[in-house]
Amino acid sequence: MLAEGLLGKMGLVRPTNQFDPFSSAAGSTSGGFDGGRYRRRLASWKPTQYSINTIMAAQGPLLRMRCRDLLRNSAHAVAARENFVANLIGAGIKPSSLITDDPELRKQVMEVWMDWTDEADADGLTDFYGMQSVVASALFEAGEIFVRLRSRRLEDGLTVPLQVELLESEMCPYWLNQIASNGNYIMNGVEFDYVAKRVAYWFFPGHPGDAPVDPQVYLNMQPVRVPADQVLHIFRPTRPGQVRGVPLVSAAMTRLFFLDQYDDAELERKKIAALFAGFVTSPAPEDILPAPAMTDAEQPMELGVGLGGLEPGTMQALLPGEDVKFSEPADVGGSYEAFQYRQQLAAFSAMGVPYMIGTGDTRRASYSSLRGVIVEYRRRLEQLQYNIIVHQFCRPVWRRWFNDAVLTAAIPVTTADYVGNEKVMTRAKWIAPRFEWVDPLKDRQAEKLAVDAGFKSRSDVIEAEGYDPEENDQRIAADKERAEDLGLAFPVLQAAASQPDDPNADPQEQADASQDLGDGNDQQAA
Repeated sequence: MLAEGLLGKMGLVRPTNQFDPFSSAAGSTSGGFDGGRYRRRLASWKPTQYSINTIMAAQGPLLRMRCRDLLRNSAHAVAARENFVANLIGAGIKPSSLITDDPELRKQVMEVWMDWTDEADADGLTDFYGMQSVVASALFEAGEIFVRLRSRRLEDGLTVPLQVELLESEMCPYWLNQIASNGNYIMNGVEFDYVAKRVAYWFFPGHPGDAPVDPQVYLNMQPVRVPADQVLHIFRPTRPGQVRGVPLVSAAMTRLFFLDQYDDAELERKKIAALFAGFVTSPAPEDILPAPAMTDAEQPMELGVGLGGLEPGTMQALLPGEDVKFSEPADVGGSYEAFQYRQQLAAFSAMGVPYMIGTGDTRRASYSSLRGVIVEYRRRLEQLQYNIIVHQFCRPVWRRWFNDAVLTAAIPVTTADYVGNEKVMTRAKWIAPRFEWVDPLKDRQAEKLAVDAGFKSRSDVIEAEGYDPEENDQRIAADKERAEDLGLAFPVLQAAASQPDDPNADPQEQADASQDLGDGNDQQAA
């Protein structure tokens, strides 16, 4: 009653004389949506009204454990994850500084960054771009990963005294939901202030799963508060107010689990059936095929029935009245492959990986259909690349690295010039790895036509290839200068040099000549 009185004062209790849209009577009204009625077919469908945070607080640990188990044992899930990570990250999503007014400073910034990427991993197992692959794998398997920015001492000898530590989802407990001692509230292990801003994360001192092999974990399992400015939480938010991530494999988890069980049962059935080559029948029960010579310890105990072995070229003589019936194991049937295809198709679709790409089965694919699937798949990947990997991981690390590089004079930028201009100086464009096409020759020709017609810039084409346009032009100029110094001559450069632009020439003639040159180059490349 006290709770109802408080809720009534807050306006959260509906008067009894008003229509309750959440009552069962509301579902029996005529008209409306079929999915909103309590009819016979939908009587067992009783979804929850709880938020994603409440659901994850109750089911998050079990859901995560099952997804991890699936990624250890399911061939389809492993293939989907490896394909997802390889296409999402590739060799790494790399920055290109947008400091355009000082080319020398930009060059030095990129050189220091490149040196630091080899030292970025606090565990020393990979570089910064390899850590991106671990982050993408965690998104697929656990739905999230935590990144802690660890400041280091100057005497550690790092290019910039900063390292990145990756923390698995298990490090932050789902069950921690309470009011903190400072008045903030903690939900699913994340602390919020009075304006719902993330101010801290609560982590175990060690991984809970290391308890059997790490005695220190047993000594202290109380979560420790870490300020939010030292932590990056990487996950894919799909609902407003979502606190923790959901594994990307969740929608396909149940289907893959039972599909693997069915496939294992079918394989075991065929294996057992294949063990029996034939059966010897006799009209008299006492006429039993004698057992092969064995030691006493090896004699079979199944009612004295002997098992005869087969060898290549065996000719077996039978007693009068005996007959041999060879085993004919039942086939899986013509529906087995069609059933597997449909189930795998749904599973890969739920995981966001096209069936043809995840399994390598392109028998049902034509060039047009495969290209259409690839285009759609890459659109999804670009969404994840720039909305999650770049926005939640790459940019915050870049800004923190730039700040520490300025403070430690690792780059030639004074604090006076930097303070107040942080946003301008830390601007960078992140370039994702290029996607290989089904027919690169046609795509090259299409890109060339777009650039020649002014529909697209060279920089856009170069960035789509995964390269930095400024660095690419510098390398081209250096190659050209080196070729001239060494007296090297290439057919493409010679043809281009022999046809200088003439402002008085007929545009149609220039276009025809350019087309002839392009056709010749294409034939030579082919």
